[in-house]
Amino acid sequence: MMSSVMRFLVLVILASWVFAPVAQAADRHAGYYYPKPKIIETYRARARVLQKSNKENRLAFVTAMSTETLRRPYPPQYAIFAKGINSEKLIIVSNFKGKLDTIFRVRALLATLTSVARKSPIFKTFKVEAILNFFDLAKMLGYRQITISDGDKYTHQVLLK
Repeated sequence: MMSSVMRFLVLVILASWVFAPVAQAADRHAGYYYPKPKIIETYRARARVLQKSNKENRLAFVTAMSTETLRRPYPPQYAIFAKGINSEKLIIVSNFKGKLDTIFRVRALLATLTSVARKSPIFKTFKVEAILNFFDLAKMLGYRQITISDGDKYTHQVLLK
């Protein structure tokens, strides 16, 4: 006879098997901008969505980040853009083969993007605490999902809660 805790755990595992494919199937950008993610991570942000968060601010953020990469004396290593009805999905795709093809390279990029984002005008305005990471900063702007891909075989997706 199973204990109530054991039954609960079994239910959670079964639910994750049943509902995970549904969440992935709902991603209409998979297969167009990036390969379908094999693993989808959920990140519970330490920051709340800003009251002034809206589509225009999310697009301004992407524009600022893109402008920063275009200022460099070499071709941009990745493309960054927002999709979704309210531009709530942040997508980053490598422009070069062999880049952003492991979780470690993705994490290194995210660490770099944390530093770059903290310098952007929108976050200077809101005086963001230095302890927040890129996921927290994205959540503040109202992004719900971040997808990073090598544009070939590897995709890492993070749902922001």
